[in-house]
Amino acid sequence: MTMDLRHITGKVAALSAEVAAFIRTESVRFTEANVESKGQNNLVSYVDTTAEQRFVAGLSELVPQAGFIAEEGTGERADGLNWVIDPLDGTTNFVHGLPCYCTSVALMRGNDPLLGVVLEVTRNECFSAWKGGGAFLNGTPMRVSARTDLRDSLLATGFPYDDFGYVSEYMDLLRELMHRTRGIRRLGSAAADLAYVACGRFEAFYEYGLNSWDVAAGVLLVREAGGRVSGFHPAKDPVFDEEIVASNSAIHTELLEVIERNWQRQD
Repeated sequence: MTMDLRHITGKVAALSAEVAAFIRTESVRFTEANVESKGQNNLVSYVDTTAEQRFVAGLSELVPQAGFIAEEGTGERADGLNWVIDPLDGTTNFVHGLPCYCTSVALMRGNDPLLGVVLEVTRNECFSAWKGGGAFLNGTPMRVSARTDLRDSLLATGFPYDDFGYVSEYMDLLRELMHRTRGIRRLGSAAADLAYVACGRFEAFYEYGLNSWDVAAGVLLVREAGGRVSGFHPAKDPVFDEEIVASNSAIHTELLEVIERNWQRQD
């Protein structure tokens, strides 16, 4: 079956705008009384679950044969096509009233992202891409940055909220990159980090302990904007193997060398 990925991406962007409007409305009246914990430092609220339900309802009409891999468990996974959804990436930021949180939607065939849409809610910026079609910010083509040296690069990272078994190695890596780069930022939303690599605000992003819904859309954004995405090691899949390095391509090899020197995790 041939799909019009450009058309579907536009529909997903429109649906994302609707869900983002709901999230903005709820942010005004939201209180921590509405927050539950799924685990250590892993928060969820009615905003997450309602947003996800709205996505599933709308996406089911766009590609009826696709299943769902969604953070809050709505829908069922299929063997072929799947929508991969994070209804609110950056829930902790949202709960604390801190700007930078996103919706993130990707359509995947197996491990291969076909389209991706990330909408940063507080800035109302829509990042979109479809395979072979390029990447866009609010409809305007976007590209990764042109910087070629790690020392001139601004990086983004994140910290795991419950997987602390490799904190020592991760801090060693952070320490070296603090000395080897222009700086490191931590936004609290992997979807935003990847979108910002895709549009050239960051030269690279790296993190471990992530889930597929955090990164699936962003992986395609970076690739279609001319960047490169991998795991910390070549055998790792950046969407499903819980570790990711995304860059403007030019600094990717140099960054991987630093990571591999500090990161010995092989599982």
